[in-house]
Amino acid sequence: MKTRLLILAVISALLLQCTPQQTVEKPPLAPEKPVSDTYFGTQVTDDYRYMENTKDSTVLNWLKAQSDYAKTVLGSIDARQELLDKMYDFDSRRSVSVGGLRITDNNKYFYLKTTPEDDTGKLFFRDGLKGEETLLFDPETFGNDSTVKYVINNISPTFDGEYLAFGITPNGKEMATLLIMKIQNKEILPDRVEQVLGFTSWLPGKQEFLYIRTGSENVQDFNFYLKAKTCKHKLNTDASTDKDFFSKELYPDLGLGQMDIPIAAFDRDCKLLYAVAANVDNRMKLFYAPGKQVTAGKIDWKPLLNREDEVYNFAANKTDVYLYTPKGAPNFKLLRMPLNDLQIDKAETFIPEDPEQTLSGFTLTKDGVYYTKKLNGVQEKLYFKSFKGQSRELKLPFVAGTIGLSSKGVEFSDVWVTLSGWSRNSQRFKYDLAGDEFVFETLSDIPEFPEYDDLVVEEVMVKSHDGVEVPLSIVYKEGIKKDGSNRLLLFGYGAYGISMNPYFSANRYLWCLEGGIYAVAHVRGGGELGEKWHKAGFKATKPNTWKDFIACAEYMADNGYTTPGKIAIYGGSAGGILIGRAMTERPDLFAAAIPAVGVMNAVRTELEPGGPANIPEFGTVKDSAEFFALLEMDAYHHLEEGVNYPPTLITAGMNDPRVSVWNPAKFAARLQKINQDNNPVIFRVNYEAGHGIDNTKSRNFEELADILSFALWNTGSEKFTPEKY
Repeated sequence: MKTRLLILAVISALLLQCTPQQTVEKPPLAPEKPVSDTYFGTQVTDDYRYMENTKDSTVLNWLKAQSDYAKTVLGSIDARQELLDKMYDFDSRRSVSVGGLRITDNNKYFYLKTTPEDDTGKLFFRDGLKGEETLLFDPETFGNDSTVKYVINNISPTFDGEYLAFGITPNGKEMATLLIMKIQNKEILPDRVEQVLGFTSWLPGKQEFLYIRTGSENVQDFNFYLKAKTCKHKLNTDASTDKDFFSKELYPDLGLGQMDIPIAAFDRDCKLLYAVAANVDNRMKLFYAPGKQVTAGKIDWKPLLNREDEVYNFAANKTDVYLYTPKGAPNFKLLRMPLNDLQIDKAETFIPEDPEQTLSGFTLTKDGVYYTKKLNGVQEKLYFKSFKGQSRELKLPFVAGTIGLSSKGVEFSDVWVTLSGWSRNSQRFKYDLAGDEFVFETLSDIPEFPEYDDLVVEEVMVKSHDGVEVPLSIVYKEGIKKDGSNRLLLFGYGAYGISMNPYFSANRYLWCLEGGIYAVAHVRGGGELGEKWHKAGFKATKPNTWKDFIACAEYMADNGYTTPGKIAIYGGSAGGILIGRAMTERPDLFAAAIPAVGVMNAVRTELEPGGPANIPEFGTVKDSAEFFALLEMDAYHHLEEGVNYPPTLITAGMNDPRVSVWNPAKFAARLQKINQDNNPVIFRVNYEAGHGIDNTKSRNFEELADILSFALWNTGSEKFTPEKY
């Protein structure tokens, strides 16, 4: 039987078929209202500054007209429905998909399960892997407004599974209502903790927990992140009376900056409280206190790590703290520091730097440390080192592009390894150290996709503008000819030291089923080649990010994979800088550009709710060198009159706290004015979503169908030509 969602998709297709062919009138251009600022002797004129006021009726009406027009044009591409139908077909092959798994000390499993009939995951429980499954909560039963789609996030059980806290997020806002359930009788306590961001940390006794509360209930309010704080909640009390536990106001002497989000948690393994001044700077600023102080009126926080220590991550057991750092080791190393003498100068090297591979992750168990190393960001290997022994490589069930590690805790031997790659679907194994054996263990189905049995994956190194070699991953179906006739969808990101890890996506590879080539450029600014790779696409060095991307596109054209008239480029969020500057620097090279929820107006980004936290990565206009770096990476200010820019699909979410809707809106407005007589500029504003996090399944499908359809249309596919443009 076809699923409810598939039936809806078919009805949608029939309605489109009944619509007569006609053009649709473009919405009017946004009015220009120039405002000029002078930074360090440089005047910058902003024609659409007024759009930053998203309460302005002129702005709201323009956004709504853009959204309606985009839906009409993209919805009139008949073949778009074929993509959606195929996505639902793929989804139906997996009877069960499980995510968000949490396993307690006593082996209780909590997880989200999605079937083909579900648009989002439902919360389930079982006692042990083979235990009987019990439905705990269905998000579709929450709330009375049918226009609001709720998604469950932040599953946080107590160590014994007696209580469970979980978040309910509406329409992608990333701001949850936290519910608490007593598992024995599935009773939801009367507590309703609002404006929750991120995580829950249970305290000793299981009657209290820590959580992050946003500074505003409005995701577009500048205080949303700026005044966020960690609060403490006691079960069966009114959450509106929860007091600050860790905040800038409560601890002014700790020197937390405007950009820092105060986060605190309890580590029951080492019995310490931790507090972090968190932002996008990977270098941790960390404080600690004895766990027994949790009942004190005020915590006596002691400094543990400063930014200068360059520690990016840490984990502790009952005797030591393990520190993940690139200091003096660009490919990262792991240090060990004794708990009874918490001074970083007393730390010793536990896993040394590998000059050929990047230390990419680690987890602690009772027996030792499991860790991964990655080569060029695309092949990962697994290692184990006992606390007193030597390191050894573990032979995986198959060669993996990406390895995910998770353990039960430092008092247990249990460790799970999730393997995936460009052409291999994700598979989860439990590793048996005693028997040196990987045992397949997953709660999800592993579906078959015979359509992709003949996928070819190439990993090449491309010389960039300055001679530096950039990893490029290329995926296509066997049999294509390298005669320049193929469409290319080139994806990139390049920020925060985040690597674009190999993973299999049946839906994204629909591009390949249409005869195209899919490629990922591992540009500088990411973390594929260690911390030096990150810093080589960072602030003043940011131009390397889009120049690497351009070099990869040129490589694909020069070597016969494609031609400029068939290259579509795609990236999102901070990847909007990459896409925006690539298309403004080389508009002749691309047939289509798709910046999704992208940072397009970097000079003004720090004025967004999430802006201050991003200053360590991109810079601030208050510093002269950083201002000029921001201006250089600002695609909005690089749009020039008289230039024929490629067709562009720009997306934004009205509920996005990370990249405000006005940021891509200003870029869309200016590009539409410049391109008004030439290539299409479609601005898709999503009123039921945010940054793409906590999306429903159908929302993800719709957004990807838009992206693929637009790219196919503008790389010459008659099949994907809209009827109403």
